[in-house]
Amino acid sequence: MTISAEPRHGLGTRLAALARVVELGQGRVDPELLDEATQLLLRAGNRLKLSPDHTVVALAGGTGSGKSSLFNSVSGLELSPTGVRRPTTARTHACVWGLEGAAPLLDWLQIQWRHRFARASALDKGESQLHGLILLDLPDHDSIRALTDTEADRLITAADLIVWVLDPQKYADAATHRRYVTELAGHDAVTVFVLNQADRLTPEEQAICVADLEELLEREGVANPKVVATSATTGKGIDGLKAVLADSVSARRAGYLRLEADLDKLMLRVAKDMPDLLHVEPTVDGARRAGLADALCDAVGAAAVGEAIENVYGVRSIDWVGWPYARWAAMFRPDPLKSLRLGDVKDDIRTLVGGSVRAQPAEVDNAVQALSDGLSQGMPEIWQDGVRDAARSRSGQLPKVLTDELGEIAPPLDRVPAWWWLAKIWQYLLVLLFLAGLGVTGAIVFYGVFEAGPPPTDLLGDVGVLPWVLLMMASVLGVGLLSAVASRNFIVLAAGSERDRLERDMRRRVSGVAQELVVEPVERELQRYNDYHEALNTAKF
Repeated sequence: MTISAEPRHGLGTRLAALARVVELGQGRVDPELLDEATQLLLRAGNRLKLSPDHTVVALAGGTGSGKSSLFNSVSGLELSPTGVRRPTTARTHACVWGLEGAAPLLDWLQIQWRHRFARASALDKGESQLHGLILLDLPDHDSIRALTDTEADRLITAADLIVWVLDPQKYADAATHRRYVTELAGHDAVTVFVLNQADRLTPEEQAICVADLEELLEREGVANPKVVATSATTGKGIDGLKAVLADSVSARRAGYLRLEADLDKLMLRVAKDMPDLLHVEPTVDGARRAGLADALCDAVGAAAVGEAIENVYGVRSIDWVGWPYARWAAMFRPDPLKSLRLGDVKDDIRTLVGGSVRAQPAEVDNAVQALSDGLSQGMPEIWQDGVRDAARSRSGQLPKVLTDELGEIAPPLDRVPAWWWLAKIWQYLLVLLFLAGLGVTGAIVFYGVFEAGPPPTDLLGDVGVLPWVLLMMASVLGVGLLSAVASRNFIVLAAGSERDRLERDMRRRVSGVAQELVVEPVERELQRYNDYHEALNTAKF
């Protein structure tokens, strides 16, 4: 049998990718599969650092298959005890062709020193082609001892090449095929099947048995079964089996191919539910960020807070730029600030912002879920759950953090714009002018109309001046009213600007909080998925 296979990636690259799969797959992949992968990595690491010049071949089989006799025939020595009525191989025996460098490998295989035997192949005529072979005679896998001793199973897993020894009566034994052969489907390059005790069959019966065995193996997933008929008693077929072993030993590839086959089989199970080409964008796009910020702003009531600020701004302006006569008249009506229950406006605004955040946890959760659902579409369900978990990993902190952040940006309502001062001074100057005109009018009426006495000046006694004074007073009232209306219009514009400024500031803060508590965990999970997907594809091929 000539062993040849060239994977797209080298075994070392694939194993490194498998280690990455184990690291990134925690919580996303079946723990049993990750445990198997970890065991494979440990086994591969140990095997690859041990003697690459030796090929470990395990003779495995059930009770009565003649496995130990075959072991003795191949080795040319009576090394392993044989029996007729009961299994006699309690511990694994090893025959080594070329001992140099084999000891650490035998130690790793846990072969006891008293069960190790050496063949000096250079001195054995015709045996030099087996130099580097370590032939193991395993305990019978179906013996009573095997029920409590896993040595056979362990070495079947560790061997580079497995030779299944079957006998004509039990070669189709269901227990052997279900437990071992089916599990090793895909290991064609490192599995050989020996139909032993062929001396009990006529040539026609042997051909029928071999054909039947090959058909059975093909049905069980062995694509190209290699079947060798032997007789440990007569020596028939032993040279053919040695030739098969010699091909494996000379190629020095069985160990690599066994690990590749184990890796191929494991990766089929690990990648079962993973799409082949799905790659997700590892960053959250601007539209989704904006959508999340919008939803969180709605959740904290940013628009309501902005509207309240706009209204409060307008109410406060009345004390500064409103028409004084209207304010004095309002003193006889209920105070609008008290009717709004504003009290300390700045503190109330902070309370308004904080209360809005705490009152809307469901909307916060809905916003976070909408983001994660949109980003994880098409991903396997377990990874979708991972994105959702990442999005929610710190979302429980959102209400409090938003409350604290937005509580710090309560507008400086104790700050008075400079033009409010100028408007107030201007209004009171007009009031003083009106009062002065009112005084002059009274004096003219007193001294000029009623002639109650001599006027202090000629002006206060001149009745002809009275229309002009009245015109001046009317003009002052008009200018004051126009000033109040113009100031009011400016206040409306300024209140709108204040609202816009506050909402922009709130949105900036909300976006920053969303980036830290939601977007960054989600992006890490998306990058983890892409890294896992890349590692998985590398490990698969």
